[in-house]
Amino acid sequence: MTFNGWIQIAVFCAIIIALARPLGGYLMRVVEGERTLLSPIFGPVERGLYRLSGIDPKQEQSWLSYALAMIVFKAGGFVLLYAILRLQPVLPLNPDGQGAITPDLAFNTAISFLTNTNWQSYGGESTMSYLSQMLGLTVQNFISAAAGIAVAVAVIRGFARRSAGTIGNFWTDMVRVTLYILLPICFVGALVIVWQGVPQTFMGEVTATTLEGAKQVISLGPVASQEAIKMLGTNGGGFFNANSAHPFENPTALTNMMQVLAIFALGGALTNTFGRMVRDERQGWAVFAAMGLLFLVGVGVLYWSEAHANPLLAQLGMDSSLGNMEGKEVRFGIAQSALFSTVTTDASCGAVDAMMESFLPLGGMVPLVNMMLGEIVFGGVGSGLYGFLLFAIVAVFVAGLMVGRTPEYLGKKIEAREMKLTILGILCLPLVMLGFTALAVVLPGPLGALSAAGPHGFTEALYAYVSGAANNGSAFAGISANTPFWNTTLGIDMVVGRFFVMIPVLGIAGAMAAKKTVPASAGTFPTNGPLFVGLVIGVIVIVGGLTFFPSLALGPIVEHYAMNAGTLY
Repeated sequence: MTFNGWIQIAVFCAIIIALARPLGGYLMRVVEGERTLLSPIFGPVERGLYRLSGIDPKQEQSWLSYALAMIVFKAGGFVLLYAILRLQPVLPLNPDGQGAITPDLAFNTAISFLTNTNWQSYGGESTMSYLSQMLGLTVQNFISAAAGIAVAVAVIRGFARRSAGTIGNFWTDMVRVTLYILLPICFVGALVIVWQGVPQTFMGEVTATTLEGAKQVISLGPVASQEAIKMLGTNGGGFFNANSAHPFENPTALTNMMQVLAIFALGGALTNTFGRMVRDERQGWAVFAAMGLLFLVGVGVLYWSEAHANPLLAQLGMDSSLGNMEGKEVRFGIAQSALFSTVTTDASCGAVDAMMESFLPLGGMVPLVNMMLGEIVFGGVGSGLYGFLLFAIVAVFVAGLMVGRTPEYLGKKIEAREMKLTILGILCLPLVMLGFTALAVVLPGPLGALSAAGPHGFTEALYAYVSGAANNGSAFAGISANTPFWNTTLGIDMVVGRFFVMIPVLGIAGAMAAKKTVPASAGTFPTNGPLFVGLVIGVIVIVGGLTFFPSLALGPIVEHYAMNAGTLY
């Protein structure tokens, strides 16, 4: 670890803190329909879209109608994307002649981008046409991110409103988030990264002659337009197989810092939006503080781990002073790789600028733990906030039990219905993460996809299903998951991880919106101070520890001890 490395991490943290309040305020004004600087530009477009689609923006929905609208919208998106992938050879904008996607891979990819996971069982530059990348994948990057923010806003309304039967309008929230937030920021971001060297072209692949005289085919395409939303929308799907380790996706140190900032920007800002909408900004800062502390622990452990080389190198008399550089992009080094890997797995992004397969066991465990906790540390756009609020409800429930008082959060009583929905939203993730992993490591067919034996191979399988259910999309790169078994089970894994959390939290929002606010009293547990921050962190760690420690013990923990004993896998 170096002083320079810590300075880079500190600068990142300072910028995220500085962005939270102004961006959070802008988000609130957009979703509440207030006038903003962009209203003269996008206001006519917004009203035109409503007239074209027959939507009344003032007509709000109950939580059930909101959820049904989301599901219908997502089902339509799945059918369209699946068709584009299957019909790729006969559709335009395919200068490199990419063939049709197999049914199981098309199913997996459509589900992946639909759920904001962007798990890729394929190499983008060798599989997808420009039309598939743009009309298919990039469009889903926008609308899946917008759907996550929309659901988070609906949940906030549930806590903020009193005796209400509605939580907003899904279509209105989607349109406003896309028009006023995602599109303008991505437009500017794409121009900046084009300036830095990211391609944006339809010219097709080019052939270059190397210094040795060999011919090398270099893939190009509309990369910048996908790269911008991939980061801001915490999507993570790369135009190229190497993702943000590829110089055409991430050419400079500036773009690397821009990417990690974009991943956290909206997730951090939504905590402030939460505080503003419930009329107590301290509530938002308490959520931000809890998320921030968990992030700092994760990045510190990962940086410390990768700053040490494999101990076997020292035993062989090799220089280990540079730390573990295997799998790292030499342009960015260990500090930026540790920061990027922590950020991308705290959020449901999945983009990578280093290969986690090559991390030391404890370093590779940090991204795993981040995802196992539900990626509630800032998290995916929207999903991080509403996932965190599930643990906040459990925390105040525990606090209520300790003092013998009905638990309350933001003046709303937490009763049996809310607790049942909360537990359903929390437990559905480990059910598919651990269940599918157990299935994959006992069946002979799926085992063939793993590149390593022993605990490292187990971690490859575990990481895949944890990444899928957490809607992250990153992978231990040694796994070859493009088979019918892996594509199908990972597709189911991603659906459960997205919608079996979204629907319960919308149910909670509907129940909370209908409740009256209980006045604070001497027995009210304050949820805007350090005690609440400590309690909710404790609940997150305990629930995660009890649920996932056995699987971690079978994977990275035992591999760490085996490595120190001289055994590698």
